[in-house]
Amino acid sequence: MVVFPNAKINLGLHILNKRPDGYHEIESCFYPVPWREALEIIESDKTFVTTSGNPIPDDGDNIILKAYHLLASDFALPPLHIHLHKEIPIGAGLGGGSADAAFMLRLLNSQYNLGLNSEALKNYAVSLGADCAFFMENKPILATGIGERLEAIDLSLSGKFILLAYPNIHISTKEAYAGILPKKPEHDLKNILAEEPITSWKDLLKNDFESHLFQRYPVLKSIKKHLYSMGAIYASMTGSGSCMFGIFDAKPEATFSKEYRILIGEL
Repeated sequence: MVVFPNAKINLGLHILNKRPDGYHEIESCFYPVPWREALEIIESDKTFVTTSGNPIPDDGDNIILKAYHLLASDFALPPLHIHLHKEIPIGAGLGGGSADAAFMLRLLNSQYNLGLNSEALKNYAVSLGADCAFFMENKPILATGIGERLEAIDLSLSGKFILLAYPNIHISTKEAYAGILPKKPEHDLKNILAEEPITSWKDLLKNDFESHLFQRYPVLKSIKKHLYSMGAIYASMTGSGSCMFGIFDAKPEATFSKEYRILIGEL
């Protein structure tokens, strides 16, 4: 059985405060995008993971295995050979690892008739990562808390095109948050997305990570500037970086150096 986990972008990202437990309270809109990888399970005599495509650090902390063992602790699952063909860059702010874990939970639930409803799956997902629950429904969501409190939002970019540009820079969550000073945002994110036309997002919709990461990695600022020069209606860094994206009315032609990974798709 094969499923195809997809990436997400952040439309706006505000870091509101730091909690006593070390986590940060945020608000952001998660939006699914068509950058996908492939996840396959085959019954085996033991449970293990193999990969192809982009290299994955072998640090003994595989989130797909965590998802399997999480359900295996409550249900009688057979041992599995799990294979992931990795396409979504790591450390790019695209949520690839979270998507893989969420799709693994969904796949096990359907393949082995576990009978878990959407809410139950979300509860499992949250224990794996703050934004894993988003991929259970995989539609535009306003995320608050540490990213686990999800509220449906009436937002569609259908008919628009997206260009995602990844400059092969890995930015860890720890590095991204090291330069953050939490603050109250100038504009209300939910109101911007609900009431303002996309043509005004350039001046209103902010990602708080950009200010210090652009100083550390000037190429990110250059990519954003280039996306606007190409005709993007809105351009931003997603998540804690380093992937940049632009939203366009018409399908753009990529004009980037060969060292960048580029994906162009319809939203």
